[in-house]
Amino acid sequence: MEENVRDFVKSKSFAVIGVSRDPKKFGNAIYRELKKRGYQVYGVNPSIQEMDGERCYPNVSALKGRIDAAVVCLKPENVEAVLREATDAGVRRVWLQQGAESRSAFETGRNLGLNVVGGKCILMYAEPVQSFHAFHRFFVRLFGRY
Repeated sequence: MEENVRDFVKSKSFAVIGVSRDPKKFGNAIYRELKKRGYQVYGVNPSIQEMDGERCYPNVSALKGRIDAAVVCLKPENVEAVLREATDAGVRRVWLQQGAESRSAFETGRNLGLNVVGGKCILMYAEPVQSFHAFHRFFVRLFGRY
């Protein structure tokens, strides 16, 4: 496993940026699955007040001091602002879920001194890895590609 992925999954508390009212959105699946795996997880979306009966936060700044890392599930054009906000809030680890990635987001993250992971699904690495994520991770290890 890559060092930046290993560093990221050491985190115990996450902001999932991009939870939604739409239960089919991937940010919601990540939020729920990380909670199920025993992590402290906070939903972030300025348009909703709660997620699964728990408070949802308007931005990463509102979580300053509470989170170790952020998982970003936004459109690429919204990511760079979130990276700057995460930096200001003291977050050093950011996972760009598929669909949130862009060359400029990675460059911005590096320039801000962040550990930015992308091109992989967080659910393949956040322990305990289960079901088809474990199967998928096995093939990634076997063939060396995502």
